[in-house]
Amino acid sequence: MVPVRIAVVSPFIDKRHGTERRIAEWIARLPLEYEIHIYSQRVEDVDLARMKWHRTPQIPGPHLVNFLWWLAANHIWRWWDAHFRGLAFDLVYTAGTNCWDADLISVHIVFAEFVRMAAPELSLRGNPVRFWPRLIHRKLYYALVIFLERRMYTNPKTGLILIAKKTAADLKRHYGIEGPLPVVYIGLDHTIFNRELRLRNRPEVRKQFGFGDDTFALVLVGNDWKKKGLVALIEALALLRDLPLVLVVAGQDDSTPYLKRIQELGLEGKVTFQPSRPDVQYYYAAADVYVGPSLEDTFAQPPTEAMGCGLPVITTATNGTAEIMTDGVDGMVLQDPNDVAGLAGRIRWLYEHPEERERMAEQAAITAGQYTWDRNGVEMRAIFAEALERKGRKAVHNEA
Repeated sequence: MVPVRIAVVSPFIDKRHGTERRIAEWIARLPLEYEIHIYSQRVEDVDLARMKWHRTPQIPGPHLVNFLWWLAANHIWRWWDAHFRGLAFDLVYTAGTNCWDADLISVHIVFAEFVRMAAPELSLRGNPVRFWPRLIHRKLYYALVIFLERRMYTNPKTGLILIAKKTAADLKRHYGIEGPLPVVYIGLDHTIFNRELRLRNRPEVRKQFGFGDDTFALVLVGNDWKKKGLVALIEALALLRDLPLVLVVAGQDDSTPYLKRIQELGLEGKVTFQPSRPDVQYYYAAADVYVGPSLEDTFAQPPTEAMGCGLPVITTATNGTAEIMTDGVDGMVLQDPNDVAGLAGRIRWLYEHPEERERMAEQAAITAGQYTWDRNGVEMRAIFAEALERKGRKAVHNEA
């Protein structure tokens, strides 16, 4: 029997980044009878014994240049394999705007909505001249991605997979896309993200950070700090000077714009920037509260991980994670990500009500416990099977 061949197209795959973590977990749970081919510049944390990696080279230079190269290269590599190696694919799957010919696209962010929400932060007029080159580069990249979103997401032959219901509203607002679309909420590995492990590691991790017993630690994890709402969070800290607060910001981004504002507000020593690390639960162990006031996030992974670890979470209605939360029960949901006073008020309330904070933390762990990668696997296998049947290819129904 001719195998069912799946092409998975992603610039990189690992388990340290949200979107790429989902891809790694999802494809690992596709039926074993599927022949999976990965087209990517870098692959980590994937069992390549059952999948074939077709390495596409990365070129040096700005992100925009590399993305344009990647967009062309993954098509060229697959064209070559189809015409000279006989690798005809039954389905092409990607996350976001990586290829024109995808049969299935999981939408992890609608950039048109993000740019709408972040317009003030992206304004040249509102930033020092020395930041303009970076901003111009970012604006050009966003413009390209929005152009691709409009053409790829509206292709009637392409099936879209959502990771939050809010994405449906964003797609309708910007691209006129309607109709029921499958939603696959995030999965978690609960052997890693659990309350017992966090409490066990908490004393040692806080000792390494130098936090005293009275230190109330907030944590934010992410790689695009503008999008994650760091500006509003820093402004909120300025309204909480009377509290023994410290903020840990972990991820990959340039801290320079934020350090200047921290200095202006007299918050030196209140904010520490830390690098990404594979054991991100290390940062959750140090924290009392996770704070992620996202400007726009289809479904941010760190807040859910923090919930799994039994942390109370503050996020925003503009983050799809809020869809699995009940405001005031297993977390707090801020309606306006730019509401600095409202954000500060929620942080203060959690600080001043330790018993309620503990109750919320316990309920957060219960809520997060419902969401697993195996649950995602069942959902994704059904979506892939339906897409194959639409193309007249018999789906594989055996379990992975």
